Amino acid sequence: MSTYVYGIAADAHPALPEGMGGVGDPPRPVRVLREGELAAIVSDAPEGLRPKRRDLLAHQNVLSEAGAAGCVLPMRFGSVAPDESSVTGVLAERAEHYKERLRALEGRVEYNLKANHVEEAVLHQVMAQSPDIRALAEANRQSGGGSYDDKIRLGELVAAAVKAREADDAAALRSVLDSAAEDVSVGPESTGWLANVSYLVDRESAEQFLAAVEQARKDMPHLEVRVNGPLPPYSFVEPGPAEPAGTVASGTDTTGAG
Repeated sequence: MSTYVYGIAADAHPALPEGMGGVGDPPRPVRVLREGELAAIVSDAPEGLRPKRRDLLAHQNVLSEAGAAGCVLPMRFGSVAPDESSVTGVLAERAEHYKERLRALEGRVEYNLKANHVEEAVLHQVMAQSPDIRALAEANRQSGGGSYDDKIRLGELVAAAVKAREADDAAALRSVLDSAAEDVSVGPESTGWLANVSYLVDRESAEQFLAAVEQARKDMPHLEVRVNGPLPPYSFVEPGPAEPAGTVASGTDTTGAG
């Protein structure tokens, strides 16, 4: 039977969950595998596991329960090892890495931030700040809408200006928020967002970070800013191998990236 891995903790963790329901239908009982100073929170892996809402929530619930009383290195949804000995073997092989990450992430949580333009607001700003765009738009208006080529040209100018603003606004947002967090992990650029950033925040300082987010919203009302958290620190298990060797990860993100 293959083994589903939820996370890795110190063997001295005061309240590792055992017996609670994990992924699968019916839910597979959660158990703890121990190796030296480390422990892995696991269950049997159901066949044909897919990122359905029930199983995503089960994965998250196990990590929330485990993380309530101590640091846990979360694995991504779908992390499966061939068997228990594969898991304990990796705990032994990468013990120093996992112990270092547990020390570094103790008392920390992750907030994922995504931002995009409010379309009408940013178009208004682009028009206001570009004499060339204003002049062409006015010329098109006075000529009854402009020729096909003039319309295409106006659209290209506006699109280029908005694209440039995306980079500027992403940098401005990060200049405000990066200093309010302990660490930063930038998500992939091809997500449809002008900013997709995860922040590592001391749990006790979370209110200050969220206050900085609210201030950024007020200062940049042309941005739509979404924050998801607190989350287990998925994006900060690295540097180093984030998945146990031999696992098959689905690539599904449980940090609310939708």
